[in-house]
Amino acid sequence: MFNHLSDRLSKVIKKLTGQGRLTEDNIKDTLRDIRIALLEADVALPVAKDFIDHIQEKAIGKEVMESLTPGQVLIKLVHDELVFLMGDFNEALDLKVQPPAVVLMLGLQGSGKTTTVAKLARWLKHNQKKSVLVASADIYRPAAIDQLETLAKQVEVEFFSSHSQQSPVEIALAAIQAAKNKVIDVVLIDTAGRLHIDEEMMAEIKQLHAAINPVESLLVVDSMMGQDAVTTAKAFNEAVPITGIILTKADGDARGGAALSIRHVTGKPIKFIGVGEKIDALEPFYPDRVASRILGMGDILTLVEEAERNLDKAKAEKLVKKIKKGKAFDLEDFRDQLKQIHKMGGITGIMSKLPGMNQLPDQVKSQFNDRKLVEIEAIINSMTRKERRFPDGIKNSHKRRIALGSGTSIQAINQLLKQFSQMQKMMKKMSKKGGMMKLMRGIQGKFPFSGGMPPGMPF
Repeated sequence: MFNHLSDRLSKVIKKLTGQGRLTEDNIKDTLRDIRIALLEADVALPVAKDFIDHIQEKAIGKEVMESLTPGQVLIKLVHDELVFLMGDFNEALDLKVQPPAVVLMLGLQGSGKTTTVAKLARWLKHNQKKSVLVASADIYRPAAIDQLETLAKQVEVEFFSSHSQQSPVEIALAAIQAAKNKVIDVVLIDTAGRLHIDEEMMAEIKQLHAAINPVESLLVVDSMMGQDAVTTAKAFNEAVPITGIILTKADGDARGGAALSIRHVTGKPIKFIGVGEKIDALEPFYPDRVASRILGMGDILTLVEEAERNLDKAKAEKLVKKIKKGKAFDLEDFRDQLKQIHKMGGITGIMSKLPGMNQLPDQVKSQFNDRKLVEIEAIINSMTRKERRFPDGIKNSHKRRIALGSGTSIQAINQLLKQFSQMQKMMKKMSKKGGMMKLMRGIQGKFPFSGGMPPGMPF
């Protein structure tokens, strides 16, 4: 979501890094460039103005002006201001009430609200160990209730059945009572959206809010809407007291302006961010981590948390033991590693959280290709078990069958086998005493800034 802004800011800061000292002139030029970058990213004009004013006020201080590293000083100033703008810290859901805690989900049609209800239910179940019931009070959109029921089954939470002849208030109250009867921790109420804000929708939301008195009223906002997202948030906040915002579709082409403006305009925190279409693609919104990503400083904490949640530790330990014993690393092992990468959000998702990625040349970035990983997995899946374990025995006749089964070409299979052969050699080096250090020395200087890749990497 922040790629454009990140690229622009990295160029601005790189330009300043070459300066010997901060002066009023180069501060003025740099802040003008930052202001343009913010506006191009759809940040609201008043927000961009305040942002620049605050940085300018700090940048002309004696300590900053006399710094030996102007680029680093400016990065810290911009980082701190981004964090302040987006809310300083993650504000968690307030569920410390007598169960069930009732959460009302609001938003326009097309914002991804119903899918977000399911994502949040899953997050509460897996991360907070809460029992969850979901209910749809959307009696207008065809199949809205059926959609939520299907999603509830997918994430394995309770679903309260309703129908379009009931009123939204009737549905919500009955769902809450059902949750009380089943001693369920949290109730998520999905509401009807509209293509735009209208008086009828707002009146219904006010009535529903008054009837159920939720502990959280979360507004689901499509980050692709840019400044319109801010207008929407402001309108909803004036109608009912929303307690937080969930930004969706952050993996799309949105420029990030919504994330940087909404907190400033509404005073309400962004609590979660949707980072993909998959049902587990919902993350708590940490302003400091997002600011670090924007400035190319990476987000190692989130990466570590994702690894803790998603990686199969037993399989990893088994592979390490296998390599230490000198046994061959085969294509079944390789396929397992690809599956682990997919669980972590793919190569693109992993690399976006590593420091310095926005400084890589475009031709290097383009090599981090998740489509290539999907193709490789299809090729491996089209092999027999014997071929996966002993790839050296794959003949041309086998390759034709594998190419047909995977929808690829013999050339793609040859390329994979060549890369895999190099990878096996690397694994053999790792199994020897001191092998890891020798391997790292061999790779050093080649990855990633020279534009090269370590041998065998599937990009």
